[in-house]
Amino acid sequence: MGTAVQYVLIVLLGLAMGLQNAVARRLGVPDLTTTVLTMTLTGLAADSGPAGGTATRPGRRILSVLAMFLGALVGAVLLKVGLSLVLGVALALLAASAVVLWRLSVPEAGWAAAP
Repeated sequence: MGTAVQYVLIVLLGLAMGLQNAVARRLGVPDLTTTVLTMTLTGLAADSGPAGGTATRPGRRILSVLAMFLGALVGAVLLKVGLSLVLGVALALLAASAVVLWRLSVPEAGWAAAP
């Protein structure tokens, strides 16, 4: 199979996944899970003005897609260096996130106090 055919297939599969997520979004069935990135991209497209949507908060969605892309790019670059480096960075980020979330979830936190 040629490279052009492979790219056409990738694009068609991507469009099919987006259409599937758009239908799931339109139906609004609770607990019908979809992938986060695909759902974010679907939301950008389905809620846009040309699609008849209200285009609510496109900036936040675009930033989340960029953050996921940059994370994948950094992961790929680190993977070129070595798998143990990727696992070490992932472990460090997981530990840092756990500490931050633990600190923010303390009931006495200033942001959680009643006004």
